Amino acid sequence: MLHITRNHSKLTLEGARALLAAAQRRAEEIRIPMDIAVVDGGGHLLLFERMEGAKPSSIAISILKARSAALWRAPTGPAMSGDQVNLPAALGLAIAAPDYQTPVRGGLPLIVDGEVVGAIGVSAGTEDQDSDVARPGVAALEKV
Repeated sequence: MLHITRNHSKLTLEGARALLAAAQRRAEEIRIPMDIAVVDGGGHLLLFERMEGAKPSSIAISILKARSAALWRAPTGPAMSGDQVNLPAALGLAIAAPDYQTPVRGGLPLIVDGEVVGAIGVSAGTEDQDSDVARPGVAALEKV
């Protein structure tokens, strides 16, 4: 017997645009131009924008953060052991899967009804600034 599932939530391009706009507004508020990527639940790029003045070197990093958050179903950041960074694990994962894992914060999954529908990745500031800019994008998901 074939088993299938139906009625999965999906992030649309329109939804991705709303998330990106919310993140851009926050970047403008803190006056740091950012590279912002939005991916679907499989980590495939839906939308990317490099704000005027954002670092070109952060383009690939923002996309990696979004992809990593979507595929790992969790915020990006280093592997932890309790409340301490597990440096060997964090670096080992990044080396083992460089296209799908980053120990750098700034990528957040987008979750609807307990299901990851995508992720947002932000880069060009500090890790705290990147995460700060990503959060309004996640919050905008509730309004989409």
